[in-house]
Amino acid sequence: MPTIRIQTEAFDSGAEMAAISRNRTDIGAVASFVGLARDMNHGDDVRAMVLEHYPGMTEKVLAGLVDEARSRWALLDVTLIHRVGRLLPGDAIVLVAVASTHRGEAFSACEFIMDYLKTQAPFWKKEETEHGARWVEARASDDTAAARWTGS
Repeated sequence: MPTIRIQTEAFDSGAEMAAISRNRTDIGAVASFVGLARDMNHGDDVRAMVLEHYPGMTEKVLAGLVDEARSRWALLDVTLIHRVGRLLPGDAIVLVAVASTHRGEAFSACEFIMDYLKTQAPFWKKEETEHGARWVEARASDDTAAARWTGS
């Protein structure tokens, strides 16, 4: 059963990685991605980032992304954690961990979930900079990354 959480609290990526394979001997690979808040964007110092989401809908979208990954690859488990609220540079924002029998499926599924999360999940980011607050716009490169999975 996948673990999907949206939370304001920090998470321990090491503990989450250990938990996904604890007491499992069928897992041959765990691939993961941890996204961190940066201190610079578009040439400006970023003092903090505020992440907002659409409660209820966001959980549904994330569950759908995980279900889609599980339909494409033989996955044994998935952990997806995304933080919301005010984050400081260096804080972990998101963790995607995927367990599988073989590394190729784990790597592909982890990358797929991240690519689709960036373009499909209802999260909004506002950066606090020295010039005031600004909303972070969607990037064409994220759309391009997600588009490569179409028809896979």
